[in-house]
Formats: sequence, C-alpha cells, structure tokens
Amino acid sequence: MNEVLTRADVTASTASSLSPFVPSSNLPLISAFLSFALAQFLKIFTTWYKEKRWDSKRLLDSGGMPSSHSATVSALAVAIGFQEGIGSSVFAIAVILACIVMYDATGVRLHAGRQAELLNQIVCELPPEHPLSNVRPLRDSLGHTPLQVVAGGLLGCIIAFLMRKSS
Repeated sequence: MNEVLTRADVTASTASSLSPFVPSSNLPLISAFLSFALAQFLKIFTTWYKEKRWDSKRLLDSGGMPSSHSATVSALAVAIGFQEGIGSSVFAIAVILACIVMYDATGVRLHAGRQAELLNQIVCELPPEHPLSNVRPLRDSLGHTPLQVVAGGLLGCIIAFLMRKSS
C-alpha cells in the first residue's frame, strides 16, 4: 500500500500542526490581549469622568477602573472554557489563576497602595531639613476596589464571548 502525498496534503498537514503557534488562531491569547488593551484604553475615559481631566498616562498605569489584570485573566479563562471545554484541566488552571489575580488586586495590592498613600503624606509633613523630605513619592495607585475588579472581569468575559462569536 503505497500512498502518494500531494503538495496540498503536506500544506494542510503543516498548517494544522502549526496552528497552535499562529497567534491569529489562538482565541484565548487574542481575547486576553484585546481585553487588556481595551481595559487600559477605557481608563482614560473613566479618569476623565471621575476627575474631569484627560490623562494619557493611564494607558500604562496600574490601578483604576476597570482592572486590566482582571479583564485579561477572565478573558483568558472564558476563552479557554469555550475552546477546550469547562471540564478540561487547562480551564481549571485558568480559573484558579484568575481567582488568584483578582483576589490579589483587591487585597495585597490595594492595601499596599493605601500604605504608600499614607507614607507619602507622612513624608510631606517632614521638616525640610529631614533627610527623607526630598524622597520621590511612592506609587499609590497599585490595587483595585472590588467594583473595579468586577468591571474588569465582566469586560474580559464579554470580550471572550464576542471573540468566540466572531470566529
């Protein structure tokens, strides 16, 4: 039984074996990146709404509404659930990762930001001759409120759902 392979057979076989490495065919990766980018972009508008000023630095900052970390990991988990099924080990890992990231955003990172805010206030009240009076302020926009995390999580779920529908 000799089989003859045509060029089309080889091309189709090579393309299907390479598809996990081609970013355009990786729904979870695209959903996660798109969710992150959209969440960061939306921070410009939520900052304007809250503070009545445009701040393009929000594109690269952490903290704020919505949580881009939460959007990223929730989009990743939902897209993996769509692609691999909710009974898969990969989905379980993605959900646990998402839970850890979201918990951390509202826990450790939020409280670290609040402590930085207090330390900055203490340093501002030091007399000018104190050695720490000229220290650069600490970043105090680190974590997220629960509402910001939920908004990011919902954004990620919606993006993953829309990406699934479009492909």
